[in-house]
Amino acid sequence: QVQIVESGGGLVQPGGSLRLSCAASGTIFSIYTMGWYRQTPGKQRELVASIVTGGRTNYADSVKDRFTISRDFAKNSVYLQMNSLKPDDTAVYYCNAQGVVTTWLGNESDYWGQGTQVTVSS
Repeated sequence: QVQIVESGGGLVQPGGSLRLSCAASGTIFSIYTMGWYRQTPGKQRELVASIVTGGRTNYADSVKDRFTISRDFAKNSVYLQMNSLKPDDTAVYYCNAQGVVTTWLGNESDYWGQGTQVTVSS
């Protein structure tokens, strides 16, 4: 069984910074994509940033030049450095792992964390 655990959310003033961390644990052979999504009440969950095995990253236009995603492959972990935060960044942030291989058969599955609240307010 794979578990995804996020940490690092909280309350921050506009213009401030936060760093989110996410670790996948369990019997894991490989993970293709790790990423961060966010969701606010009444809206669909949206991609914030993702990073694949080769290191290629993808960002939502709204966070480009402010957020940076990074990954520690040895620890099956992903991080999101969020700078210049705005009230519009307020949301529950979810960590996602896609293409997770947990057996020698190579079957892939996707997993989600429980989410961590980020609130940007003065």
